[in-house]
Amino acid sequence: MKYLVTLNGNEYEVEVGADSVTLTAERIGAVKAAPAPAPVVSRPAPAVAPAPAPAPAPAAAVSAPAAAVSAPAAPVSGSGTTVAAPMPGNILKVMVKPGDAVKSGQILLLLEAMKMENEIYSPCDGTVSSVLVSVGGTVNSNDPMVVIG
Repeated sequence: MKYLVTLNGNEYEVEVGADSVTLTAERIGAVKAAPAPAPVVSRPAPAVAPAPAPAPAPAAAVSAPAAAVSAPAAPVSGSGTTVAAPMPGNILKVMVKPGDAVKSGQILLLLEAMKMENEIYSPCDGTVSSVLVSVGGTVNSNDPMVVIG
């Protein structure tokens, strides 16, 4: 079969055999000027509205069970390494609890995302200060899940 191919402004006639892998090409045209690219129109970046200030928490709030709460986790203050969610997903299994000693590379929990089970590993050696998620809960990207002190 013969094909007409343009490559880098040159036209080639290419012949491919049906029972072979041999490819022969013959240049049949002179170099053609490439078409001019479309002009780039710069647009101003859209303005970003400032985030509203969070509402103060009531003094005597009744806390709901952790599995029923789907609000994002509060930022963790203090020292320690925070293990954050790499992507949104559901917590399938938590393998550590506060006070557990962990080694770098140890599995902390299983996160289901996009129908895949993702093992979340400890980035360092230490002791688990707090576990901020529970089985059946959901997380968004960058939500803190475990703090290692």
